[in-house]
Amino acid sequence: MSSFGAKVIWHRQKSEKFTDRRYCRGHVWQFDGGVEVPASSSPHVVPLPYSLAENVDPEEAFVASLSSCHMLFFLHFASDAGLVIDHYADAAMGVMETVDGKTMITKVTLRPEVTYGGQAPDIALEDDLHHRAHDACFLANSVRTEVVTELVR
Repeated sequence: MSSFGAKVIWHRQKSEKFTDRRYCRGHVWQFDGGVEVPASSSPHVVPLPYSLAENVDPEEAFVASLSSCHMLFFLHFASDAGLVIDHYADAAMGVMETVDGKTMITKVTLRPEVTYGGQAPDIALEDDLHHRAHDACFLANSVRTEVVTELVR
């Protein structure tokens, strides 16, 4: 069994009353190795100026983590298949809806674009690699959200 952690830090500014909900949602995510990521609520959820649009919000991070997990397994399986990947980019998109009175991200669509060094695989092999990556992704296996891959060719 493995465990993973992150430290989330938020401070109220002295000028903020807090009980009136007029406080900044900006905070920091700290990860092992010393990486710090400026985070905030989404401006789609908490209006500006109480959200910081330039910071990463949890919904974006959720989508990015699913995309990243898929990519890492895809690269692994492509390497095992003897393929050379020169570039991988994914313009992943999540959709948030209210279902049964609960707001949730109901669907994440991955849109990977892969550039190969040398011979590219046929469509069937590339589809199989993405299917295997999806099945192996720890995060996709951990959520109820529908995760779909739409290949960009």
